Amino acid sequence: MEKTYEEINEKIRKGKAVVLTAEQVSEMARTMSPKEILNKVDVVTTATFGAMCSSGAILNFGHATPPIRMERIELNGVPVSGGLAAVDTFVGATDCNPQRPDYGGAHIIQDLIDGKSVVLEAWAKGTDCYPRTHIKTNVSLETMNEAILSNPRNAYQNYNVAVNSSDRIRYTYMGTLLPNYKNASYSSAGELSPLLNDPECRTIGLGTRIFLAGAQGYVTYNGTQFNTSKPLNRFGVPMGGSRTIAVAGEMREMNSRFLRGAYFEKYGVTMYVGIGVPIPILDEDLAARVSIRNEQIETYIEDYGDDFKLIGTTNYAALRSGEIELNGHKIHTAPLSSLARAREIANILKGWIEKGEFLLTAPTRPMPVSRSIKSLEENL
Repeated sequence: MEKTYEEINEKIRKGKAVVLTAEQVSEMARTMSPKEILNKVDVVTTATFGAMCSSGAILNFGHATPPIRMERIELNGVPVSGGLAAVDTFVGATDCNPQRPDYGGAHIIQDLIDGKSVVLEAWAKGTDCYPRTHIKTNVSLETMNEAILSNPRNAYQNYNVAVNSSDRIRYTYMGTLLPNYKNASYSSAGELSPLLNDPECRTIGLGTRIFLAGAQGYVTYNGTQFNTSKPLNRFGVPMGGSRTIAVAGEMREMNSRFLRGAYFEKYGVTMYVGIGVPIPILDEDLAARVSIRNEQIETYIEDYGDDFKLIGTTNYAALRSGEIELNGHKIHTAPLSSLARAREIANILKGWIEKGEFLLTAPTRPMPVSRSIKSLEENL
């Protein structure tokens, strides 16, 4: 038995689709086979809510009178890109003013979504067609022409666990790592995570409709650092950071409950993004994939105190227990991502589909089958 997108969408329109979260299906799989799950379930919702530094927003401010070709731009004192034509900018989540390192692009994006105004100041050399050289004003989502969340790399497929063997604190994008293996930090929703439930991206590609920060958004491309070369464990799960997705959506429809600016001490600004992806259960293979459980999802442990050396492996059941054991050390674990918020997203998406408010889209282009990442070499 196989299903099609059209068949599943017709059931969604009629309110007859059976939709479960990935956690619900993982529990169901303890007593049911993939064939039985395929017969019973139409869509599985997945979700994650974690720090995703490779995020940002494309904004168009509109033209002033006289017009200006903005070359240096600040929003609330934060320098942002002046390289997108006359009155467009890209606000990177990690953009910041070094004089105020705890407020940056992610906070600007959240402020705008919250309906706040921000101060726009821009400078230019002045040209015959754009004679103005300076402007300072307030802008908001209401005053802008476009405000598009555009994230180049989100929803990592698995990620490493971070520990610190050195004798000093390490301040990292995995949070504050205490010396001498005093803590372990991880960031994944485990069995609820989108790309772990469709590890080969059979149903996730260009045009896939998703939940993005409280709105309906889309997968726009494979994410940067998309990597299919990581080894698989015996359950077919990639070890460590592997595939990623690029996503986009309309900021005016978003909710800051699912998009938050954040600051990691002595590391910098980041942005928490909520993403939910529906997985259509088209065949037994996909039914088996969405049945993955935390104890089957393994990842590497990396020592951030010793040049990111791989020093072991663990699984998400162990991580969620609050303690792992490594080389005789019992290490307390803590997540950077929010499982509670991911569960909320998965259930919201489930509700949208059940009400017929969210139809599934087949990818217009699949993700790359084979892709590895390159390192930057110094060659000058």
